[in-house]
Amino acid sequence: MEAFWNGLIQKIQAGTATKNETQLYKKIGKTLKQISMDPTYPGLETHDIEPLTKRYGQKVWQSYIENHTPGAGRIYWVYGPDKGEITIIGLEPHPNDSKSNAYKKITLSSTGESVQE
Repeated sequence: MEAFWNGLIQKIQAGTATKNETQLYKKIGKTLKQISMDPTYPGLETHDIEPLTKRYGQKVWQSYIENHTPGAGRIYWVYGPDKGEITIIGLEPHPNDSKSNAYKKITLSSTGESVQE
């Protein structure tokens, strides 16, 4: 996730980002700022994802990057590693969670340790 974000920043700074990359950068930036100020802000629709929590052994949260858009992006994150910190572990389009096993397709970055809220 960190490599993706840093690559996006480099493209923005170099002026080589596509229109879609520029829009994504703005949306992610806005979402990250809001999560850092208040991860429970209503517009983020933050909620834990039980199948991912079970798979990764720590509570995994999902926050909206955008609403009312087909395949809208979601940021996946965990609390930690230190108190008062969060770690972004994924950026994915919203899975069709009306289907069973929709979250099996989601692959998240490792945090390197198990952290519980």
